[in-house]
Amino acid sequence: MWSKVPEITIYFWIVKILTTAMGEATSDYLVFHINPVIAVVLGAVGLLVALILQLAVARYVAWIYWLLVVMVAIFGTMAADVVHVVIGIPYVVSTTGFALALAAIIALWSATEGTLSIHSIVTRRRELFYWMTIFATFALGTAAGDMTAATLHLGYFGSGLLFLGLFILPAIGYWKFGFNDVFAFWFAYIMTRPLGASFADWFDKPPRMGGLGHGSASVSIVLTVFIVIFVAYLTVTRIDVERRARVTPEGVRAPL
Repeated sequence: MWSKVPEITIYFWIVKILTTAMGEATSDYLVFHINPVIAVVLGAVGLLVALILQLAVARYVAWIYWLLVVMVAIFGTMAADVVHVVIGIPYVVSTTGFALALAAIIALWSATEGTLSIHSIVTRRRELFYWMTIFATFALGTAAGDMTAATLHLGYFGSGLLFLGLFILPAIGYWKFGFNDVFAFWFAYIMTRPLGASFADWFDKPPRMGGLGHGSASVSIVLTVFIVIFVAYLTVTRIDVERRARVTPEGVRAPL
């Protein structure tokens, strides 16, 4: 199987942060403007359809990959919100629970496959581990962002700045101090969720809640337009596609 994930470029991080913010705003709009149960069902159906499309293709296809990321963002937000709003579990507890779930998935993936490198996603089992990890990072990031904003009283903008610093940290560590590239990638990836969600909430929420009051619908639409533009660019240019090598199950690029 050919690589099913994009190369890591600046465009990857831009689209990733846009999808996290869009997922937060879209989830908020759906949950508060239609029946919450129907919203969750729609999110689950959309996630399932996008996952089937992703598993059906033989290699990375930009629009299919990012469609699934968007649906994970929307449904992952709903899942984290249900745990707090519906069940009533405090943000600290839900954040801890999602962190433990993520750690368990990563530990099982590492023990089973021997590598967490995204350049090794060339078997069905590794692909499933990859998407389970992605889902867990979205749920964890949603809960963590809400915890810092509400429980720790940092507010949405303050939380955004906090997670922006944490997002940049592994890049500095990688380039200046030789951090492991796999660790640096996954640490930064986890931070993109609360980073995007915090700024989305800041733009979305009313001033009485510490936001700018633009509304979830407007924020969702604007972010969706930007995502479509960037994904269209990636589709046309194929700048994030590995062109000259086939990836082996051990994560080694072999010549075509």
